[in-house]
Amino acid sequence: MSRIGKRPVAIPSGVTANIEGDKLSVKGPKGTLSMGLSELVTYKLENDEIAVTPANDTRAARNHWGMQRTLVSNLVEGVTEGFTKVLEITGVGYRAQAQGKKLKLQLGYSHDVDLDVPEGIEVKTPDQTTVEISGIDKQAVGQFAANVRSWRKPEPYKGKGIKYRGEYIFRKEGKKK
Repeated sequence: MSRIGKRPVAIPSGVTANIEGDKLSVKGPKGTLSMGLSELVTYKLENDEIAVTPANDTRAARNHWGMQRTLVSNLVEGVTEGFTKVLEITGVGYRAQAQGKKLKLQLGYSHDVDLDVPEGIEVKTPDQTTVEISGIDKQAVGQFAANVRSWRKPEPYKGKGIKYRGEYIFRKEGKKK
């Protein structure tokens, strides 16, 4: 029994949801998102709520139940509030700069790293060591943040690198003589 799947997803005012065939589309103040529907789960749109239930009593249907409900919830939350990931850069000479649809990173390599910002994602750099990635698609925002972080993951000895805000880096002691 999925504890997450049992709760229906509430649709706030100003948001419209539509189920057509095998596609669910949600439109809100920030934009429109859609996702393909799984055959193992049934979706019902009633009373400003989307209820997700397993289509049958198989193990696979129960496995999909909670995940599909979370995906629907992410669509609704994305078109109303959006998602944001904040990255912090630590290290001497490490800095970032947003230039239109590009993100320029200086991470101690012999060259600057220029990343193209995907469509639907907005990147801001309030200062040289902070990168704010925001958008309505949770998966796209998280994937781009992970791609930026992968250029210089935080290392445990000096703590240099790119980390998520609030992420704890386990620090190690250096070699002893």
